[in-house]
Amino acid sequence: MLGEQIKRIRLANKLSQVQMARMLGVSKQSVSNWENDNMVPSIGMMRKICDKFSCSADYLLELDEERHLKIETSKLTVEQVAHIQQLVDDLANLNQLSCG
Repeated sequence: MLGEQIKRIRLANKLSQVQMARMLGVSKQSVSNWENDNMVPSIGMMRKICDKFSCSADYLLELDEERHLKIETSKLTVEQVAHIQQLVDDLANLNQLSCG
């Protein structure tokens, strides 16, 4: 459910509903309503959620189980981007070892 995904994203970022609402320019009640599946965010707001929390719309809508993050790297050197990719690969390998 969309509400569960929004809540999962909020908690993963260690935010309260109030903090998330401020980031998105909405009321705490809006975030609460989304998380409880009382309302759905507009398409524009869903896009804003994806942009602010670096996830795809497919992830948010549970069309894709994996959270494909987008990381802004345009201000980094090629070497810095390679270093970040190596860190990501190392973490993925650690996850495989601990789950395997």
